[in-house]
Amino acid sequence: MEKTFPGGNLSAPGAFRDGESGLFSRDFYLACLERELTRAARYGDPVTVVILEVAPGGDAGAWPMRQLGPLVRGCIREVDLAARFGDSLFAVLLAKAPAELAWIVGERLLKTLQGSLGTRFVGNVGIASYPHDGSDAGTLLARATEALSLARAGGPNQVFWFKREVKAPEERKPIVLVVDDDQLNAKLFEAQLLPMGYEVIRASSGPEALAAAQGTEVDIVLLDVMMPGMSGYEVCRRLKSMDSTRTVPVVMVTALEDLESKVKGIQAGADDFLTKPVSREELAARTRSLVHMHTLSRSLVSIENALFSLANAVEAKDNYTLGHTQRVATLAVALGGKLGLGEGDLSALRLGGILHDVGKIGVPENVLNKQGALDDEEWKLMRAHTELGYRICLPLVQSIGPALDVIRHHHEKLDGSSYPDGLKGEEISTIARVMSVVDVYDALVSDRPYRKAMPREKAFAIMRQEAEAGKIDGKVVAALEELIARETKAKDDEAKGRT
Repeated sequence: MEKTFPGGNLSAPGAFRDGESGLFSRDFYLACLERELTRAARYGDPVTVVILEVAPGGDAGAWPMRQLGPLVRGCIREVDLAARFGDSLFAVLLAKAPAELAWIVGERLLKTLQGSLGTRFVGNVGIASYPHDGSDAGTLLARATEALSLARAGGPNQVFWFKREVKAPEERKPIVLVVDDDQLNAKLFEAQLLPMGYEVIRASSGPEALAAAQGTEVDIVLLDVMMPGMSGYEVCRRLKSMDSTRTVPVVMVTALEDLESKVKGIQAGADDFLTKPVSREELAARTRSLVHMHTLSRSLVSIENALFSLANAVEAKDNYTLGHTQRVATLAVALGGKLGLGEGDLSALRLGGILHDVGKIGVPENVLNKQGALDDEEWKLMRAHTELGYRICLPLVQSIGPALDVIRHHHEKLDGSSYPDGLKGEEISTIARVMSVVDVYDALVSDRPYRKAMPREKAFAIMRQEAEAGKIDGKVVAALEELIARETKAKDDEAKGRT
């Protein structure tokens, strides 16, 4: 049965672009949606469909469609796709974006169109997302259309999306993975742990243990050292090297008491040791302590993820910085690697890059998106984002550590002329200098409210002048210029190869 959508059927032919609005055509949008859903099914990312309906307001005749197209396009990220579906219908495809983020985009679309067209404009937005609202294009579009109808029923300029009921999580028992090739020993541990309120999973070999740890949300691993094939040391080393299990506490259980064995365990990443025969009291105390530590660590990860969501929401407030944080984080890590920075610094650049502008949650949208220069009061609000971001992220100091320095000091200048603390020279850390240079570069080569993006050659000319004036680090600027030139050449060579 052929799936349909307002304006025609999914198989109808069409041009690549809509001639009036300058947006993509409906059929190109549908082809991209099918492709994005295929990719999402493979990697598990969300995909969201946004349907915008526009209609004339009380005092207006027709408006030029060429005015609407750029307004719609300016409200979404570079990676998103906007298309015209009919006389008064537009669709946006948001890749790797849940409905919660799409709601912010929908609000922005309505506010932007109202701001530009005033009472000449009335609009509504319907939202549906994969996989919650449908797994194929036809179902998603039908659900988005249903959401649009519900938005329309609520009055003019409404956004509707199908919110999911959040159920309170059931209390779960902590899970202990017992790894021992001697089944008698494993059963003894199980008999001791079950009355303490733990769920026990047993594994009799290294490969079996690794598979169990990755397939289950394990809270602690009790790991025998002397096993045939893969030793406990190797199992521990692999557990600590994988993102999914690196924070899970590992307790090495061994009859060996010599210092060399314990050193090998520490080098493998072990969190604690138990010597056979293990007393019930010691097992209970060590397990309880390490499970509690892991629970706290998992909570910090959840808070960190919440901060990342907040950073995405901040970006959605600002028409001109969508995608900025991810670009800056990626480029800062690449630049840090070129400069020879260690893993700790690279991690700080990644986290700091994503979170460096999170304090802009406290900056009004009219300031973020102001056309032209900020006045003194507006500039004061804008400058405050570094301190506010620092305070927002400070509770995560044990988790994100040096990234806090990036968040607070990415606008400092070497001559002490900037904010928030007026640091000078070596008072500014290397990672803050790297972030400062990358942040400036991305700002120069991107559209901003007060100017269009400039060519990278002009951007680097300005940055070299800033370095010569003692404001930013000249060595970092030079390294970034080399990195961008290399990446640009690689892309050009790849493009030539395709032709």
